[in-house]
Amino acid sequence: MPARTIGAVVRELVEEFPDVTISKIRFLEAEGLLTPERAPSGYRRYGPDDVERLRYVLRAQRDHFWPLRVIKEALAAADRGLEPGGPDHPPWVPEAGPDPDLPDAAAVRAGQALRVTAAELGRASGLEPAAVAERVEHGLLAPGGDGGFDVQALRAARAAAGLAGFGLEARHLRAVRVAVDRELGLAEQVLGPRRGEDAERATEEVARLLLALHAALLRSALERPE
Repeated sequence: MPARTIGAVVRELVEEFPDVTISKIRFLEAEGLLTPERAPSGYRRYGPDDVERLRYVLRAQRDHFWPLRVIKEALAAADRGLEPGGPDHPPWVPEAGPDPDLPDAAAVRAGQALRVTAAELGRASGLEPAAVAERVEHGLLAPGGDGGFDVQALRAARAAAGLAGFGLEARHLRAVRVAVDRELGLAEQVLGPRRGEDAERATEEVARLLLALHAALLRSALERPE
């Protein structure tokens, strides 16, 4: 759907939100809740994501009487791929269905890459803060340049938490990190000087084959008779 003007946005939303006006939308922009693009002429241009974001804000105000501060915090969480919270709900990493007592933020969150803090990673995986820090130290969890963790780190944290239930702590799993580094070295050796999309496709295929080989060898060892 093409971008539209602020007047077109009002006409689109006025049936659901009779009190929405151009002035109100501009006020929400001034408060930092909306950041539509500007055309070369200077006019605001609202894309589908902007409209869904505005719809979320208006529903949170109308149905839940949230103050702007709470809405802004919820949107900031959605921008990091989290399920937004509310006045009595801190944001959480999405896993189950949405909370029926909170306004739906699926459209706002859609397409956002997951970025969680160390504390959020711990809550989502069941690891205590010290356990998260220990696994970072051993190279099992790797924060990005902004200090946040992505979806792969979340998967690794949940796996590490499950293994901890069997008595395997960070120091025991260091061998897994070493094995991954060696497999990466093999991939780099095979791919050599390739660059661009061809290199990305080849890297993904080599990684897939190495994972398949690893899984097959592990299953074979487990199924081998005593």
